[in-house]
Amino acid sequence: MFVGWIVQVAQALVLPENAPVTEKIPEKTSKRSAKLASIPLSVAGRGALGFGRQLIGQSPDYAFAELQEKTAEQVFKVLGELKGGAMKFGQALSVFEAALPEDIAKPYRETLVKLQEAAPPLPARVVHKVLAKELGENWRDNFADFNDVPAASASIGQVHKGTWKNGRPVAVKVQYPGAAEALVSDLNQIQRFAKIFQLFMPGLEMKPLLEELRARIIEEVDYRYEAQAQETCWNAFENDPDVAIPKVVMATDRVLVSEWLEGKPLAKVIGNGTQTERNNAGIRLARFHFTAPTRAGLLHADPHPGNFRILADGRLGVLDFGACNRLPNGFPEPFKRLLRNALEGDAIALYNGFKEDGFILADVDVDPQLVLDYLLPLVEPLRTEHFAYTREWLREQSVRVGDPRNPTAKIGFQLNLPPEYVLIHRVTLGTTGIFCQLRAAGNFRDEALSWFPEITPSQLRGSTADVLVDASPR
Repeated sequence: MFVGWIVQVAQALVLPENAPVTEKIPEKTSKRSAKLASIPLSVAGRGALGFGRQLIGQSPDYAFAELQEKTAEQVFKVLGELKGGAMKFGQALSVFEAALPEDIAKPYRETLVKLQEAAPPLPARVVHKVLAKELGENWRDNFADFNDVPAASASIGQVHKGTWKNGRPVAVKVQYPGAAEALVSDLNQIQRFAKIFQLFMPGLEMKPLLEELRARIIEEVDYRYEAQAQETCWNAFENDPDVAIPKVVMATDRVLVSEWLEGKPLAKVIGNGTQTERNNAGIRLARFHFTAPTRAGLLHADPHPGNFRILADGRLGVLDFGACNRLPNGFPEPFKRLLRNALEGDAIALYNGFKEDGFILADVDVDPQLVLDYLLPLVEPLRTEHFAYTREWLREQSVRVGDPRNPTAKIGFQLNLPPEYVLIHRVTLGTTGIFCQLRAAGNFRDEALSWFPEITPSQLRGSTADVLVDASPR
């Protein structure tokens, strides 16, 4: 399901082998569109090459493995150099690699992880120009030290480590020249090819995802807006024992200076962390996800491992507040009510709620039990006292909801996603992907119920130690 899209995107955005790093993101629609328009030709060409090698006696498995390896190399190079919306898709994709079969995912894993934290950097002289324009010609007076080598590169900006004039270590986020234009161009063009991508990702609704990304372009390229969201979260989590938010030092439209958070990137915990480290990271991420809307009125909407750190004291450091869902009243009440209905195993109440809240359109007729059967495995982590997230579990769910031959999967194509739930859906999927990458285990049920007692099903009221009544799909 996901691998076809990985290959297609990688081939669609091919750059010459020795393409130089430019001082400005390529922003001409014609150039970026040409790469996207090459999707069918690229796939056909690579497929023909593999077939040709089989004809001359090369093992099909070897030919395919070589194809995967070359594609993986191109993913980082191409998406990284294009940055903008193309790289954003790469970062979003990296979360879902846990859903791929192991023999297919392996060639992509390290490459996709790179997209979470690194990309070909802009030259120092370009960074200096941006800083001079935003902070003034004497911008160096603000810093006791500034490292020209970026500590991390992302889709629309890169981060440099420096020392503020008062001696405080800071992260200096500098937006790429042309980032806004490139982002608009990418999303416009990718939207044109949404139907093609949909063929390879039947379980993921591309259209609402793209519309949601477009709706927040202005927010993401305006660092003042990001600074406001980050400061709000910092105030909400100040002195929190589990979560650390970097304090904002100053911000302009294209430069954001924040407190530097030193810690172990979550990608390294995923790669070589102990089981205890994985479990602790998972439960702290869940805690942040559950509580931020209530405490800060915000939902961090860009969950990929590159945006999280594990600090020396065990706290989860959260970075990049460019994409946030404003939830001034916390999680929507209908969302919590529907979750409770699912945990209760009440198919009729769940169906009626879906109808009332727009998840099932008025002219769509669906079997209530099939709706419950569709959702129950997805809420399994909240139905048992102890749950271990695994890549295998995620792959199983991906196959279950993505195979149109499965009667239960067909329900997914009949459900509607109201616009106000698009970001919540995205965050839930992304966070679940991280849990599975971590292989985190723990009592996620009681963690959720402690913050949302109103979703507690009748089977557990008065005692969260009891196991939920079996409501498994029939």
